[in-house]
Amino acid sequence: MAASKIVTLEDADALAWHVAGWLTGLAEASPGRFAVALSGGSTPKRLYEVLASAPFRDRFPWGRTHLFWGDERFVPHDHPDSNYLMARQALIDHVPVPPGNVHPMPTHGSLNEAAVAYQATLRSYYDREALDMERPLFDAMLLGLGDNGHTASLFPGTAALDEALAWVVPVTDGVPQPRLTLTYPAIACSAQVAFMVAGKGKAAAVRRVLDGDRSQPAARVASAGELTWFLDRAADGRAA
Repeated sequence: MAASKIVTLEDADALAWHVAGWLTGLAEASPGRFAVALSGGSTPKRLYEVLASAPFRDRFPWGRTHLFWGDERFVPHDHPDSNYLMARQALIDHVPVPPGNVHPMPTHGSLNEAAVAYQATLRSYYDREALDMERPLFDAMLLGLGDNGHTASLFPGTAALDEALAWVVPVTDGVPQPRLTLTYPAIACSAQVAFMVAGKGKAAAVRRVLDGDRSQPAARVASAGELTWFLDRAADGRAA
């Protein structure tokens, strides 16, 4: 598994523009389908807004891009807390990505049924039953970081942290809203894993994770390919 690379930008806006260029370059260089797992949060939202604007809106190969999600609150897709809704309003409504290439996590039925259904969606796209780190499921996995060290919906002390087989699991312990999340194995089966973190409030968590504190869920994330931390200067806690 890859060691971490760290790229520090001046501020959150510079971070969004840099990652937009990085992601667009990856997609342009990809010869076929390009699968991206999206993250929720304010920092990715700014990235999505940049991708939906010139020049990236016109450069990005939307027609062969597939959008997935790393986690989701178990709320309707039109709920203000929905990660899908945020991405739709900031990005999907403004770019020519085919509707059939957008794969939100289901948020109807039971939580367990939704986890099974999304794993089936991923397996159908991947066209195999088991993950193979030599054949990434995702071309790019976008992740954020909470001040408690969580990423996706992998929270400290939750059962999801120990899941080794399932690709998608429900999360109910220690969270105000039930959620679905990709597991560590599904996240790791990515050619590129990218953390995007902005703001002074995240600096302590960044420092703990980069120091290898495995009580922080984000410190346990790996990538079959490259793992990059895109930080703004305020979030770069290594010197704090």
